[in-house]
Amino acid sequence: MKIIKRKTNNNEAEMAVVMEDQTVYDLGAESWAELIDRAAVEGRQPAEMIQEITAEAAPLSENFDALALLVPIEISEVWAAGVTYQKSREARNYEASDGRPAAETFYDKVYDAPRPELFFKATGARVAAPEQTMYLRSDSDWQIPEPELGLVLNSRAELLGFTIGNDLSSRDIEGENPLYLPQAKVWKRSCSIGPSVRLADTVADPYAFQIICRIFRGKEKVFEGDAYVNQLKRKLEELIDYLKKDNDMFDGTVLLTGTCVVPPNDFTLKDGDVMEIEIPGIGVLRNPVKAL
Repeated sequence: MKIIKRKTNNNEAEMAVVMEDQTVYDLGAESWAELIDRAAVEGRQPAEMIQEITAEAAPLSENFDALALLVPIEISEVWAAGVTYQKSREARNYEASDGRPAAETFYDKVYDAPRPELFFKATGARVAAPEQTMYLRSDSDWQIPEPELGLVLNSRAELLGFTIGNDLSSRDIEGENPLYLPQAKVWKRSCSIGPSVRLADTVADPYAFQIICRIFRGKEKVFEGDAYVNQLKRKLEELIDYLKKDNDMFDGTVLLTGTCVVPPNDFTLKDGDVMEIEIPGIGVLRNPVKAL
């Protein structure tokens, strides 16, 4: 059961649900917040309410692949966790040591420390929708997508669902100096979220999610890699607990949990490349990239 937001023929936003057989039902709500609030008022889990709605409705005539998808929730903030997978640790060490194999750096301390690395990634206005163009920084020569499982939270830091995030990153800027992290991470449309939210109460084991990343250049697939969330060093609850500690939380917060799929060190994105991030059970987040 995947929640999407689609653009109607009248250019209006409409929340919908995609069932396991890919049939799509409108949910009679214009926003994620409206949908969640309705379930709360009725004292029910969102999945239970949605099952009742779809039981009495007819599916849309359009195929899912033909829908114009928007960012599935109204995002207030996107936060991200860093160096949460061994693969990310190795990549950050390579950047910070001028490419010396197996070099140890402060990122080893981050990986092993009790406190995780958390950083601010994007406001809602900076987030790209599925199929929308993302941008490459003009002052970076080494940029890659970072495919991540995203946690959808409310103002009480409760986990409502799972989504896909693309944490587009400038490896050379971060590698030059760790204090440059905000510039290596935050610029316009350097983050993409979607295509859906999988409700948390429909997921038995989030650590079983597989994350797949593909990059296409023209008609050629120039990279593909995959990993599983069970390789995450930290627990999802641990990351949420640190994010909410002494912090204001807002409805529509997304916490990206770190990347476990990294292209080769000699790879960088180029103008016109297309990035695909797939998490079976959530969908495929696809975005072209353009040089600024």
